[in-house]
Amino acid sequence: MNPLIAPSILAADFANIQKEVEMLNSSEADYIHVDIMDGIFVPNISFGIPVTEAIYKHAKKPLDVHLMIQNPDQYLEAFRKAGAAVISVHYEACSHLHRTLQAIKQLGAKAGVAINPHTPVELLVDVLEDIDVVIIMSVNPGFGGQKFIENTYSKVKRLKSLIQENGADTQIEIDGGVNLENAPKLLSAGADILVAGSFVFSSPDPILTIAELKSITMV
Repeated sequence: MNPLIAPSILAADFANIQKEVEMLNSSEADYIHVDIMDGIFVPNISFGIPVTEAIYKHAKKPLDVHLMIQNPDQYLEAFRKAGAAVISVHYEACSHLHRTLQAIKQLGAKAGVAINPHTPVELLVDVLEDIDVVIIMSVNPGFGGQKFIENTYSKVKRLKSLIQENGADTQIEIDGGVNLENAPKLLSAGADILVAGSFVFSSPDPILTIAELKSITMV
């Protein structure tokens, strides 16, 4: 099975955001990954609701919104109205994760949970059946262009086993440092969705790079 590809708009040229979104529309990308950073939960500030709305205005691919923020519950409805098809919150930022997941689903979006590199996948066992997608951070969140963390492969394998053991339909998404070298191994480990930012937008031909990622098979 080929992976689903979610290019991260964070790495795009924001002076030409409409052109960049239209490029993704014409590509084989399955989602547009939208990283929201508040400068508190992660050491960087990206953009918020107005920019998400602007991206959605031109997008023909569903928006995969990744909230790297504190108190995400306050903003779920706003991001859903801004066009989010998938809303992912961080395990580390949610005191009442089950309630947050239910709130996302009640808004009509798919519910995702992201976990930082130090967070064990086993902590998600009791809510796996409520999660549509788990984002495994393969870099420390907050900045693009970081080096891929090698422990990610075993983490994906453990999560895949837990999903199968619990009879859940949860998808596994990898965010950070994804490229043509590690993508086949990630797919073999059990990944379903690959986020690629700098690797796509720094490419001489982003559409071709997305197609190459999309055509990857297991090793």
